[in-house]
Parts: sequence; structure tokens; C-alpha cells
Amino acid sequence: MAQVEGKVALITGAASGIGAACAETLAREGAKVVLTDIDEAGLRQVADRIVKAGGTAITLRQDVTDEARWAEVVAEAERKCGRLDILVSNAGIGIMVPVLQMSLADWRRQTAINLDGVFLSVKHCVPAMARAGGGSIIIMSSLAGLRGAAGLAGYCATKGGVRLFAKAVALECAAANLNIRVNTVHPGIIATPIWDKIPSGGVLPAGQNAGFDPEAMSQMAVPLRRAGQAQDIANGVLYLASDASAYMTGSELVIDGGMFSGNMPRQA
Repeated sequence: MAQVEGKVALITGAASGIGAACAETLAREGAKVVLTDIDEAGLRQVADRIVKAGGTAITLRQDVTDEARWAEVVAEAERKCGRLDILVSNAGIGIMVPVLQMSLADWRRQTAINLDGVFLSVKHCVPAMARAGGGSIIIMSSLAGLRGAAGLAGYCATKGGVRLFAKAVALECAAANLNIRVNTVHPGIIATPIWDKIPSGGVLPAGQNAGFDPEAMSQMAVPLRRAGQAQDIANGVLYLASDASAYMTGSELVIDGGMFSGNMPRQA
């Protein structure tokens, strides 16, 4: 317990799924958490749970593609909490469609949130973290940021982009002696609400009309034969946010049930 006691964490996309689990975990471990999302009702629910558990949570509506709003959010976090030590740049969307069928509008929308939003998070949070004496930036990438996936070319482009972006920023922060570490997290198949929100663009298996079943997919694709939970990812984020990972920067934390390791023969 108290692995991030006295620290202030900003988590984007915190209204549900992985973002919510990260927020609740960091709060439980002693951090004051600043939660942002476009889903204000979801933010309030997460914040209520944190407060009822004895934590401290502030909610701010935020579109991560709006640079002016980033300046306001960081200023509000410093005003209300006095500092900023941890950034979990988690907000993102997934659009599943073959690249030849993908519209330029969808490509740009996904890129704006998944890639531009991460760039803006770093641009505006690094100065605040430097004022606090350092900190930890955790960027949510994906297994799709490490290898290709049919139907996810656009998503892979954004998640692969933030992976290398994080490495470059880690080097820049180290070179400037800012005491700010930057790492990425790469989830595999995680059972969260995002599966109900992914536009499928006609790439669902034959006979499947709508939606994705992460448990069924995991039985086929994951060596551990089960989908991960949001808490599995939050546990990794906690490690990267805490001093336990003080010698890690520019690194990748893969949490995928073994998928990236390769194929495993199935037994009846």
C-alpha cells in the first residue's frame, strides 16, 4: 500500500475501462487523482467510488485533441493539488476497418485522439512535472503497437507511433536532466467496454453480426486462454508510476497473456 503516497496523477480517458481502473488503483495507493474524459457522468461515478474508499479525486471534462483545454487542465491540476507527478496518457479509440475501406475522416479522427492527444499530454504535462522535480509518464499503447493486425492498420499506426514517440521523449527528458521517466504499456485482449464501441467496418467473422467477445477471442489467441482485466493493466501502470520502476525509461511493459511471445500449439 501507499506506493504513490503524496503524488498527484492525471489520468485521461478515466471514465471507464482501463482508465478508471488506473485511477482507482493510484488513488488507493495514496495519490491524488485528476480524472479527465468527455464522459462526465462516467467520471463522476469513478470519482464517487474513489472518494467513498477514502481517496481524493478531481474530475475535469476534456477533449484530449483540444490544446487550449490541455493548458487549462494542467493549470487546474496544479492549482488544486499543488503539483503534478504522474501522467497516464490513456484516452484512445479503436476503429476496425480494412485500410482500403477506411475513410480519411476516420483515419484523422483516430489519429487526432490516439496520437495527437498523447503528444499534447506530454507537451503540457512535462513542464508541470519538471516544476515538481520530476515524475513518471505512462503512455497507453497496445499489442497492436508492437505487431500488425488485419483490419487495424489505422489503429496500429497510432499505437506504434506513440511507442516510438515515448522512447524519443524519454531520451529528451533524460538529456535535459528533468528526472522524468517515460514508458509505454501494451495491453493484449482486455475485457473492457471498448469492445462494444469499436466500429467493425465489415471485418467481423462470418456469421457474426455485431460486437466482439473478448473471452471467445482469448480462447483462440491468448496462451493463457483468458482475457485480461482492466486491473491487470492498472497493476502495471502502478508499477511504472511508483519508485519501484525508478530505473525504467523508454521501455515497454507488455501485458497480454503471452500473445506477443508467439504461437502456442493447442491441445484438446
